[in-house]
Amino acid sequence: MSRLILSALGVILVVFSCKNSQENEGDININKDNQEITEKDISNIDYIEFLLDEKTEKHTADWIEYNQIQEIIGNVKKGDLSFLQKNRAVIDSTLTELKLYIPEPLNSPSISARINAFETKMLNLESIYNLNTTTKEDLLKALKDFFVAFSNLNLQMNKKVEFDNLDIQKP
Repeated sequence: MSRLILSALGVILVVFSCKNSQENEGDININKDNQEITEKDISNIDYIEFLLDEKTEKHTADWIEYNQIQEIIGNVKKGDLSFLQKNRAVIDSTLTELKLYIPEPLNSPSISARINAFETKMLNLESIYNLNTTTKEDLLKALKDFFVAFSNLNLQMNKKVEFDNLDIQKP
């Protein structure tokens, strides 16, 4: 008699546990659909964007890694986040080379710190984008942080070049 009861409980347990896993898969697909970001969503992100000054652009013209990052940012602003899809090795190598090949006029601790902050935000965006449970709001927040970090890098480079061009008279 006890075997019959245990067998019946086992069958009931298996039937109910199978049903729950199918419901969970549906939730994951819904969340993936909700994180589709459009160019309009990105254009609605509110932040102050600093562009490079003409003097600074002269120093970054030959900086291949920085120009690659600018191209990636341009694509992200158009809603193309494909660069972030399971592409960790390329992202890591680009960020490493960005830090290694800083042009001499721009090579300073303050710019290195901004590059490290940008690297952190880019890796954070990449990890949030590749999560199955990410909401659209979380992704937009990570995008805003990413854009702000890049804008702050541009601002810091502009400040460095401007300060270096000042002719300060010492008494």
